[in-house]
Amino acid sequence: MIYGDGLQSRDFTYVSNVVEANLQAAVAEGVAGEVFNAACGDRITVRQVLDQIKVLTGSNVEPTYEQARTGDILHSQAEVSRARDRLGWTPSVTFTDGLGRTIHWYRDNL
Repeated sequence: MIYGDGLQSRDFTYVSNVVEANLQAAVAEGVAGEVFNAACGDRITVRQVLDQIKVLTGSNVEPTYEQARTGDILHSQAEVSRARDRLGWTPSVTFTDGLGRTIHWYRDNL
């Protein structure tokens, strides 16, 4: 089910990107107590997520659209330049690669 028109966007990231950022923050000099965003720095629409899942799985499922929910954030994108500049960190797994890894994991484990 997709709420609204499917054009809401988020900055999806694969879990290893967040783990890598945390590991780099743990050993970086002079950053104790600072806050960093760990994400891909891209906006991906909900519809793009579904379209990519269809490509990766060979599915032809079509979404059911529901009315947008009151209070939903339409767009969210992380600012990751601080993590890049202060930690030397950049995400190593793209949205598409991370989604593929996730699908592979579910196929192998469920």
